[in-house]
Amino acid sequence: MTGDNSFELLDFHRLLQNIAGYSRSEASHKSILTIEPSGSREDIEKRFELVKEITRLAEDGDPLRLSEFSDITGLLETVMPEGAVLDASELAEFVPVLRIGLSVLDQVNARDDLPSLRRLTGHLSGHPELIGKLELSIDEEGNILDGASFLLSDLRRQIRGVENRIRKKLEEMVRNEKTAVFMQDDFITKRAGRWVIPVRMDSKGMVDGVVHDVSKSGETAFIEPLAIIALANKLENLVAGRKAEEIRILKALCDDIRNIADDISSEFRALVYLDTIDSISRFAADLEMKIPLLNDTGRVEIKAGRHPLLTIALGKAGDNGGVVPLDVSLGGEKRVMVITGPNAGGKTVAIKTVGLIILMAMSGIPIPADSSSSIPVIRKILVDMGDEQSLEENLSTFSAHISNISRILQKAEADTLVLIDELGTGTDPEEGAAIACAVLNGVKKRGALVFATTHLMGIKGYVQNTCGMINASMDFDNDTLSPLYRLRIGLPGRSHAIEIARKFGLRDDVINNAKELIGTGNIEFDNLLSDFVRKRAEYEERLGKLEQLQRELQEIEIQLNERVAETDEKHREIMEKTYEDAVGIISDTKRKMYAYIEDLKIKNREETKKSLKEVTTIQMEMSREVERYRKEDGEKLEADSINIGDTVFIESLSYDASVVGKDERRNRIKVRAGDMEVEVPASDVRPQRGISLDAGSGEKPAGNMAETVSSRINLVGSRADEAVARLDRFLNHAVLGGLNDVLVIHGIGQGILMKVIREYLTENPLVKRWRSGESSEGGTGVTAVTLE
Repeated sequence: MTGDNSFELLDFHRLLQNIAGYSRSEASHKSILTIEPSGSREDIEKRFELVKEITRLAEDGDPLRLSEFSDITGLLETVMPEGAVLDASELAEFVPVLRIGLSVLDQVNARDDLPSLRRLTGHLSGHPELIGKLELSIDEEGNILDGASFLLSDLRRQIRGVENRIRKKLEEMVRNEKTAVFMQDDFITKRAGRWVIPVRMDSKGMVDGVVHDVSKSGETAFIEPLAIIALANKLENLVAGRKAEEIRILKALCDDIRNIADDISSEFRALVYLDTIDSISRFAADLEMKIPLLNDTGRVEIKAGRHPLLTIALGKAGDNGGVVPLDVSLGGEKRVMVITGPNAGGKTVAIKTVGLIILMAMSGIPIPADSSSSIPVIRKILVDMGDEQSLEENLSTFSAHISNISRILQKAEADTLVLIDELGTGTDPEEGAAIACAVLNGVKKRGALVFATTHLMGIKGYVQNTCGMINASMDFDNDTLSPLYRLRIGLPGRSHAIEIARKFGLRDDVINNAKELIGTGNIEFDNLLSDFVRKRAEYEERLGKLEQLQRELQEIEIQLNERVAETDEKHREIMEKTYEDAVGIISDTKRKMYAYIEDLKIKNREETKKSLKEVTTIQMEMSREVERYRKEDGEKLEADSINIGDTVFIESLSYDASVVGKDERRNRIKVRAGDMEVEVPASDVRPQRGISLDAGSGEKPAGNMAETVSSRINLVGSRADEAVARLDRFLNHAVLGGLNDVLVIHGIGQGILMKVIREYLTENPLVKRWRSGESSEGGTGVTAVTLE
């Protein structure tokens, strides 16, 4: 992937050390330090997907459930030979590893938005049976628990009982007046695993027992009294039995581990990899790093890039200003970028930042740049950086540079990134510039992307005039003679050596002499370049103001659109409320009409006619009230826009009708609805609504004029809801027209329409009774209705 020392030159190993500080295991720490860039886009994207999913968990408040765990690789190797036994403390190290695997598996399986983590953890099981055995047998400190077996529990109980009896007998002897006079002290202790009491050396024959030890001073003999020897022997037998049982338990547990050692090893590697990716994710979150886009076009697009290690260093130093972001674009026709500018202006940091960011991206590590940055798949990074002599190879600075560049020219290809610092230095400037230009041209021909820095004037001019190459410079404040660390693409930079020398105290006569030695041509070129840079800065400032103005206008436009949308929404809410009011008015009208009709049943004919007129008046008033609330953009039609032959909707008839005549003087319109012609005011006309009166139905609406009302209605072919609506209007008109008997034609068919109509007639208060039609009237396809 890289040259011999590119990782070191670009500080990649230092970056990995920072990431490794986030790991939870020594194994993960080592794994992170061995991360290398990949030339496979598929592998890089897989790692990025894992980083995304782990980051999503953290953002949702449920970070990946990892905690500190031991490296069990060596323990697995130790336990593999048949009969090998680990001690309890070693076995205890397996529990956290298996527990973490089980916890992570449960966490991932509980969500549906973690496909990459599911694939990685799909083979994990955590081995809950083994966890259960281990936790039942061994505690966190590595001690074997009584619950490991019934026999072990019983042996330990017996041992405690015997020890208590021995201790009690010894305490009695120490307190007994007959033996107390021979005691050196009144404590009880153990020597060589046996319980003893301290007896003065000159009195050791006065206490029956076995001497197991003598103090360093020789004044005390540690004697096991004969009175407890039988109990002590029993205790030793019990202890031996306990030890044998403990060894049996450990062997059984080791056998269980040995049987699934390959599975445990595989799960451990997955856990280490998860911890590696999680460390990358947490490091990236702390430095606000983003996952870039990957491309196969070979174009580098870094937006707001920062050197991560410089960011960390400045953060520790309390520099609130932070790193000046770097914007770089190179690729396509332009394959070579040469950066110029003063010393300590940031040229080397710029190309190091580019190189390190690409190394990070190729390693599946989020980069310290904007997420819109696009990185090509780079398979080789070749670096020549630094000016130290190679003492081992007996090479001067220039010779060492040329040796590195020779290797670069041999290895460079289309998927290669080349970084060269201080190109052309170490020899005569003219010859160095010539060699440098030839090198740039040679690398460009091999298709590599090149970022180089230089001070040599000859290189700047060559790059400016050569297709496929571009100059760039580090910004410099001419007034304060201070670097600004901003990269400007498209212009070469000045070294400002004379100005900086003057700033740091070089005498004026030396400065003036230096200017004379440089020659007027170079000075004029530098002055022209400075003027050009100044004018470009002014242009960019004005452009920035225009962009700011454009953003403000866009914000105003967005605000206006939001207000329009808000107004539309309020208008919609008002009209919705209006419709609700209108519906209420109509419902109230119907209730009043039905109340009047019920009242008519008990009145005489004259009173009925009078009431019908009142009902008609109320209906017209209600219609006008509803009209006030009706919302139809462009609802009413102007009389001069209505033409003979047009189809319009007549509000008072509730039907579409054809215009057959106009009386402009009286502002009235004559229309035909079915086989009936009526005159209506122009204000009663609305745009067509698609509600027609079938010509063959014989139904004639009753308006506010005297016209003949039909005594029959044809509902054949109508839907049930449409038929009921038409029948309702027909019966209202018939009652208002003074009809007593009417016919409703519905046909036979499957009988569904007839059933719906007759159910409606049964409930309608206008209907006195109904019957099936006579054969002369149409038979069962007709219903004869008698009105109240």
